[in-house]
Amino acid sequence: MKKTDGDNLFKFVHDYLKVYLPKQRKASPNTIRSYRKALDELFDYIKEKEDIPLWNVALGHLDADTILSFIEHLGTDCGCSDATLNSRLAAIRAFMDYAADRDVTLVDTLNALKKVSYKKPRNADIIDYMSMEAVTALARQADTHTAKGRRDGFFIMLMYDTGARVSEVLDIRLCDFQLGSVPKVTLHGKGKKTRSIPLMEKTVQHLEKYLSEFHSGLPISSDEPLFYSTMHGERHKLTARNMRYVLRAYGEKAGLECPEVPEKIFPHLLRHSRAMHLYQEGMDLTLVSQWLGHSQLETTQIYAHADTEQKRKAIAAATPPDNPLYSKLNSARYTVTDEETLKKLMGLR
Repeated sequence: MKKTDGDNLFKFVHDYLKVYLPKQRKASPNTIRSYRKALDELFDYIKEKEDIPLWNVALGHLDADTILSFIEHLGTDCGCSDATLNSRLAAIRAFMDYAADRDVTLVDTLNALKKVSYKKPRNADIIDYMSMEAVTALARQADTHTAKGRRDGFFIMLMYDTGARVSEVLDIRLCDFQLGSVPKVTLHGKGKKTRSIPLMEKTVQHLEKYLSEFHSGLPISSDEPLFYSTMHGERHKLTARNMRYVLRAYGEKAGLECPEVPEKIFPHLLRHSRAMHLYQEGMDLTLVSQWLGHSQLETTQIYAHADTEQKRKAIAAATPPDNPLYSKLNSARYTVTDEETLKKLMGLR
């Protein structure tokens, strides 16, 4: 294959998908698969739009107008949902961020893409939640070399582990913990209702460190609030406003290192994320509902409606990839061409 001005693009794509994402970012297979699909579809769109073969697609084709035209094409011509459009835009923006670090001619395109707002989902059942990778990136922003950073880091961990509302976490007192053979915390929810939430082993370990630093000498039976700030030598219970500000600041920093972090981070996002992760791992919706403190199961149904990954896993499990039927279906479509080989070399296949 002859050398073209697309060589830099192909090298960037290969290194991004094969080296940067899996080895440096430690991205999950699902994340890599999503980014690969977005780039594959974009290059196919450019091929058809410019009427050129794949090996002639170059960095110069990746301008903001073309990328936004591609996103519009997915919505109007392909019928993709707003959630899919947001996912494709996020993936392409993440790649352009990577490429712009290596080619300054792409900086203007990247800046233009950053100004494009994500589409607000039209379906009321769609909820926002973070991937595990995004939650981890958020927690990493707390500076563990400072007392405030250690407090904030534990706050994020406890909010995610319990799936509690921010008001419920801020209302926790030392006496609400039971650290016996089955560690748990009692949360005080809406309508003066209480519920007990089990704590994971690592969370308990961090809790014990937190108590030894921030509540040294106090018995676990104390009614002192778990989280507080100190002003003029006096302790004051943290407010939801305090923590919204903290999470927003951490979210902005986390977004610079992990493109999966949403543009706006708010406390309830951790609750949604934990609930969705539990559901995706197979927890029954009835248990998720009880765990969240929902008074009606219907409230919890949003997680079932929002989750397409669970359906994908079920379909994949029902039809294993080594099923001999696959070899009989549309065999002509899988004839290897030069472009197909190129996509494999780039990491798109």
